[in-house]
Amino acid sequence: MELMLERIEQRAGAQTHLYPLDLKLVPNAITVLLGATQAGKTTLMRVMAGLDKPHAGRVLVDGADVTGKPVRERNVAMVYQQFINYTSMTVADNIASPLRLRKESDIARRVLELARKLHIEPFLERMPGELSGGQQQRVALARALAKDAPLMLFDEPLVNLDYKLREELRDELSALFAAGRSTVVYATTEPTEALLLGGYTAVMDAGELLQYGPTADVFHRPKSIRVARAFSDPPMNLVTGEASPQGVALPGGAVLACALPAGAAGALTVGVRAGALGVRERPGDLALAGVVELAEISGSDTFVHVNTAVGELVAQLTGVHVFALGSTVTLYLHPGQAYVFGADGNLLAAPKEHA
Repeated sequence: MELMLERIEQRAGAQTHLYPLDLKLVPNAITVLLGATQAGKTTLMRVMAGLDKPHAGRVLVDGADVTGKPVRERNVAMVYQQFINYTSMTVADNIASPLRLRKESDIARRVLELARKLHIEPFLERMPGELSGGQQQRVALARALAKDAPLMLFDEPLVNLDYKLREELRDELSALFAAGRSTVVYATTEPTEALLLGGYTAVMDAGELLQYGPTADVFHRPKSIRVARAFSDPPMNLVTGEASPQGVALPGGAVLACALPAGAAGALTVGVRAGALGVRERPGDLALAGVVELAEISGSDTFVHVNTAVGELVAQLTGVHVFALGSTVTLYLHPGQAYVFGADGNLLAAPKEHA
């Protein structure tokens, strides 16, 4: 199924929820809508589904204009953050309901298959009210997958699950999406989730569509500072500087020796992902000495906040490291791992390995 949005805009009174945007989804693939809360992801998905009519613009499905067509007349499956199940039906009957509507054969086998993949097989004979919130969300996911609709919309469906189960189900969903015949749209606030799901990513911020393309391309070549901020966790380190013959002159006298495009001049911004900063020097590295303001251990990584001459930087170090608050530390950055943005916020140079 091919879904195309043309100049879609959504307003409520004087408030704009979606600024005019164009988006043509890659058919039979997964598109991740990535953005912070209130970026416009849910609003856009409701327009895609036919739950809301846009203030302006058109929604085209396989070339046909369906802008005013209500959701009940469209073949769409949607799962929200908050689960919706048939409370008077067992888990098995909830999952089987779309299969029965299509009068499919071997319904029991398909129900069991989905229940196993979503780890709810022991609960098939229970009522939804007897389950935990996370279990009920998995029932809603299974029913949506059973529908096998040409357009499947998932609005942060794993957000209410515990970390371990979220990781397992993300892998299962990736495999199910890859093997399916549906165009899938999956909304998330987490850059890591977008990278793990792969496919394509549309980055949204404050009601605007900033960039759309293959997920790896958008991550490695964010077209602007706004995209880089949205697609970095922790947020990308941003340092102001000035163009110089040697590269970018930074506060405190440091110079980042990187190649700039012809004509680059004046104020620039250097972007550095936390994982690109280290505490061991490599050939060609720029040394940035500073004072430790905070050190956090999260899982198998340590996040170190360091106040340097170029500003506060956050380094993401693999493993568990101990840093005393107020101690001095030197962070190292290779120029080839830096992003450079112009005065307009648009990308001028990206790490060489991804150029």
